[in-house]
Amino acid sequence: MPNKPKPLFESPQQVISDIVLLCIGSSLCATAVNGILIPNNFVTGGVTGIALILHKILPVLDVGMIYLLLNVPLFALAWMTIGRRFFFYSIIGTMTLTFALLFVNFIHFNLADKMLNALLAGLILGGGAGLCLRTSGSQGGMDILSVVMLKRFSINIGNTILTVNCIVLLIISVYYSIESVLYTMIVVYVTSKVLNIVVTGLSQRKSVFIISPKWEEIAQEILKDIRRGATIIKGRGAYSRNEEHILYAVITFTEIGQLKRIVRSIDPGAFVVISDTLEVMNYRIGNQPHW
Repeated sequence: MPNKPKPLFESPQQVISDIVLLCIGSSLCATAVNGILIPNNFVTGGVTGIALILHKILPVLDVGMIYLLLNVPLFALAWMTIGRRFFFYSIIGTMTLTFALLFVNFIHFNLADKMLNALLAGLILGGGAGLCLRTSGSQGGMDILSVVMLKRFSINIGNTILTVNCIVLLIISVYYSIESVLYTMIVVYVTSKVLNIVVTGLSQRKSVFIISPKWEEIAQEILKDIRRGATIIKGRGAYSRNEEHILYAVITFTEIGQLKRIVRSIDPGAFVVISDTLEVMNYRIGNQPHW
């Protein structure tokens, strides 16, 4: 039986929440572009960066309109590979960013140090783009491509944006000074890092391996206190040749401290390894993309 498609709109509250976040995120991005990037002769990556390049070559063309036109092929990709809900919400996100670029131009930051301007622009852009990606859509542009790469190939959103931006930086080096390109690299790097933090936030999952002779007690505490499942793996020490029981569990970022306290209270000498995960598929602990 074919899978039932996701509803276009989940609930009125979710729709309002998503639209509010899209408006706030787009306003933040427009503030960074109009208030920092353009006055300081900076540029950013992705479709916004290409729009700024075209605006510099042809000043009669408005940045917002250029951005809107460049999004047409990317929206076709969103419809075909991600889904209609993401498609429609991304249209809303792109329209809000377009209008924000046109009208949110009254905030200017007069910082004397260009380095501080670049850092501030990256913080604002990353925060704005991240808020939009926390919704059921995006702002269009490279956000669409990065979501496609995450869903299809599990490639981190920030890594996709960094790669695409490197290509854009090569292009802008022809039209901008080396100084502007170097400052742009700072903007791009900070943007990608802040975006990852905002999108992933405290929802990042951690995988945990625990080796301890008191594995049964630790497993019971994980089940009872943290309310997470655990898997018992049989192993053998390479040097001692003794049989060991290894506990494997997946927990959230916020549960790490609680897990450490449990292990230390039961067996201070336990061997514990905590690793990052890129993606976890499960109805309880999973953090799969919501798009």
